[in-house]
Amino acid sequence: MRPAIWQPPLFLSPAEQLIVRRVRRAKLFVFLRQQRHRILDEPFQAELATMYADLAKGQPPISPALLALATVLQAYMGVSDDEAVEACVMDRRWQLVLDCLECADAPFSKGTLVAFRERFIAADLDRRLIERTVEVAAQTKGFGHQQLRLALDSSPLWGAGRVEDTLNLLGHAVRKAVGMIARHQGREVAAVAREAGAGVLGTSSLKAALDVDWDDPASRTWALGQVLAALAEVEVYVADQPAGAAQARAEAALAVASQVAAQDVAPDETGQPQLRQGVARDRRISVEDSEMRHGRKSASLLVDGYKRHLGRDLDSGLVRVVGLTGANAPEAGVTPALAADLAQQPGHLVELHIDRAYLASHLVKERPADLTIYCKAWPVRNGARFAKSAFTLDWESGHLQCPAGVRVPFAPGTTVHFPARCCGSCLYRERCTSSMHGRSVHIHPDEGLLEELRERQHTTAGRAALRERVGVEHALARIGQWQGDRARYRGLRKNLFDLRRMAVVSNLHDLMRLPDVPLAA
Repeated sequence: MRPAIWQPPLFLSPAEQLIVRRVRRAKLFVFLRQQRHRILDEPFQAELATMYADLAKGQPPISPALLALATVLQAYMGVSDDEAVEACVMDRRWQLVLDCLECADAPFSKGTLVAFRERFIAADLDRRLIERTVEVAAQTKGFGHQQLRLALDSSPLWGAGRVEDTLNLLGHAVRKAVGMIARHQGREVAAVAREAGAGVLGTSSLKAALDVDWDDPASRTWALGQVLAALAEVEVYVADQPAGAAQARAEAALAVASQVAAQDVAPDETGQPQLRQGVARDRRISVEDSEMRHGRKSASLLVDGYKRHLGRDLDSGLVRVVGLTGANAPEAGVTPALAADLAQQPGHLVELHIDRAYLASHLVKERPADLTIYCKAWPVRNGARFAKSAFTLDWESGHLQCPAGVRVPFAPGTTVHFPARCCGSCLYRERCTSSMHGRSVHIHPDEGLLEELRERQHTTAGRAALRERVGVEHALARIGQWQGDRARYRGLRKNLFDLRRMAVVSNLHDLMRLPDVPLAA
């Protein structure tokens, strides 16, 4: 059975007016009470109702509109599911928003909130919640979205899973498999590990059980062999167990161990297993979170987890789209997902303000003619000799002219070689090249854009336009304050949900601060 439309009172009761007057901070509670009927209007509630099967029998579920509001408040206050349920009874501000003033019991349970979140994510309605804030802004603030000026930026988000080295990853995964069987049999993990022939895994600390000199390469090799042998023994033991849920979960844990072994272990010239030199591509770093990755935000900042990406409307200040990638993924990899989300919203993208990490994105490479890119160009350096900027590109004729006036044809994405005979007798040779083959200049596949960016940086108006992107940096910092630097959940999709609801909180704050907000329909 699908839920009925949630229709809480529109106007404030005397008790609610008293609460509103007493709220000095956390004004978002007051704003949500005043604007919940606009954000969660009947058409949007009808969308939320599609998460539930339309059956004739059964009890109607808790209103998804109410649960969506609770989800936003949970993000705003940074509380757990248990704390959110508790706040509905203990915090009058929550009661004000959720229309449960003076309630003795919470309007929903923890299980209901968890089930709603799973349905919400599966239906991709967390994306729609961002869109609703944009739609409300258009309705109540008069923002036009016909021409969109979007700024993109990213920040690190450390994962919630434990990051371990290869030996501990292997031991953790195999011990987890043994634990599944032990729990099913009602026995101690150590006893099952000994029975499986992997007694070394029966203790809480694998390295303490191995007890070797970790500075000795031979000892490290021996320890690795012991763990791999334990993995092989447990694989045989699990395969002999009765088929069922416990065996399936144990095999899934062993698959993690096998993945780690394939990525991190390689035989030496004698066939003995050794830790691989270097790092495998897309290497797994956590047993519990398979999508966390090693990466870096900059040359000095290492990240174990994810990167969060944010697209902000420079005119309205609203966050229009967000994305999440593994920490090892280049920034450009997120733009197809951002573009797909943006396509669901009104407006035509006319300006894109980015940093250089996004220059390789499809938004830049496949840009339409009317899209202007604003980005600080890569610096052009060539020591004391002529830089590339000293050469003139004639796009109409397809020729590159050097400072001495010699012209040679060029094509984007190729390297232009000036004739050695011309360079050998050139008056500018010492200032241009020392090569006996003559000067060469590489033409970037998108050299026209790079040239445009460099020219813009040399103007006052161009530098002012580049500074506009600071707004998205401020939005990222604000979301980082609410969300923190460490992920709440494990896995990309759940953390994308968390980032999206943080974007909703950010947008609501922006709407709240703008003047002329209608308080009633």
